[in-house]
Amino acid sequence: MEMFWIMLGWAGIYGPTALGAIGSIVGCSRAGQAACGAMIDVESGYGRLVGLSALPSSQIIYGIVVMFSLNRAVTVESAPGLFAIGALCGTALLFSASYQGRCCASAIVASKSKPEVFGLSAAPAAIVEGFAVFAFIFALVISGGIPAGA
Repeated sequence: MEMFWIMLGWAGIYGPTALGAIGSIVGCSRAGQAACGAMIDVESGYGRLVGLSALPSSQIIYGIVVMFSLNRAVTVESAPGLFAIGALCGTALLFSASYQGRCCASAIVASKSKPEVFGLSAAPAAIVEGFAVFAFIFALVISGGIPAGA
């Protein structure tokens, strides 16, 4: 039973990176596909389309930082906290990046036919990013209360 807890603790340490990466892959892929489609229909402004499609990549960065803040010796006492914080933060990052990709794709589609709405149409993606930041900050703050291990 002790080994089960230790394995969960390790999964919690690396979970934010893995789940944040999966979300970033899905989100950037979705937005990138929209950007590629939009480039066929517009004559300029390709850089901002590609830039917006990369926005969901920030969640992997948050996941890496959380992983480093959780990185410590895994003991039976620390494993439940490591797993809970890592799994929950990682899941929030996964969903945030995935849905941010949808927001970015929608902004790209809207701005290809009406370029003047580009900034405003990107606002929902920025709001979704804010929720990822909340999960990130929460994980950093709460990780300080987990025992350091031996």
